[in-house]
Amino acid sequence: MDKKKKPKFKIGDTVVITMYGTVGKITDVKWLDGKYLYEVNNSEGLYVEAGLQLLSEYKGKIVEQEQIDIEYKFFFGDLVQVSGYGSELFKVVGFRTEIWRYKEDAWEDVVYELSRVRDGEWLEASEEELTLVADAESADTFIQKLGLLYMINKQQNPIKLPKLQNILRKSEVEEMERKKEQKELIDSLLDIYNDYRILYEMFHDQEYYQVMRVVLRKLASITNNDGKSHV
Repeated sequence: MDKKKKPKFKIGDTVVITMYGTVGKITDVKWLDGKYLYEVNNSEGLYVEAGLQLLSEYKGKIVEQEQIDIEYKFFFGDLVQVSGYGSELFKVVGFRTEIWRYKEDAWEDVVYELSRVRDGEWLEASEEELTLVADAESADTFIQKLGLLYMINKQQNPIKLPKLQNILRKSEVEEMERKKEQKELIDSLLDIYNDYRILYEMFHDQEYYQVMRVVLRKLASITNNDGKSHV
């Protein structure tokens, strides 16, 4: 059996990819179908020996690799609004950078992939079209508050209270639970009001102002009626 030949290059060698004239380092050497294949700069592609040359032996023209630093303004999970979509809320589910190079011009575009909170509709938008509403860490809490406000506006009947065992009289238990739920509801409404007040001060969107008015009316109704339903 023929002895397997030694690879021409080893890990760490600085080589030129002759097809492109770019320089890199060998990061892996593989033996496949009777020949050596080389990984350069941890890239997914593999190169045959004939396509590489040691930098010290290369006589052609070297093409410098461009270093591009992209600063992303939004990240996965951020809650944003999109220009032209009013107060609709979207979550960032992905982003990519498109690099454009021409003979006399060059630029990079960052494109964000979004999912609308209301129905999951997918949308692409540029960085300039987006406005941050809540970062990924607080996005879910913000959405939960919106959901609570929706439930408050739609709810016609008081929430059914869980039955406790006969430790106290039924009326006393219900009164205690009612006061507890009323306090939690008022606290949640105040949180929603403050969130929308901040948004209104930032963007001066009348929809935020209308939400603030709805919350205030609900608070007034709760405090004036002491949370009790009247037939």
